[in-house]
Amino acid sequence: MSETESPRDLLETFENPHPNRDYVMETVCPEFTSVCPKTGQPDFGTLIITYIPDAVCFELKSLKMYLQSYRNVGAFYEDVTNRILDDLVAVTDPRWIELRAEFTPRGGISSTVTVTHQKEE
Repeated sequence: MSETESPRDLLETFENPHPNRDYVMETVCPEFTSVCPKTGQPDFGTLIITYIPDAVCFELKSLKMYLQSYRNVGAFYEDVTNRILDDLVAVTDPRWIELRAEFTPRGGISSTVTVTHQKEE
């Protein structure tokens, strides 16, 4: 990725094959990695993306490449979760989406961040 590209540019979409029906798509990404900006230690987690697509769906290989771009990015759990949701919303404009980020315990403490977006009618 060049310096002018955003990680969002890695996300690709395809036409929703059933745009006239509400259906729920769930994608589980069990190997998410980012970096704690305070300690520099890696953060590991599972991302669960659940959404009702509208006109387009996100393509899974591009999602994998997009998520891998966070491996060396320093961001707190709350920030990285919201940034990912913002990018998915910007690219797919879903009817509804939820991102649940379940981070593995560190120092005996585990954290889960859940963010949602509802398309305005």
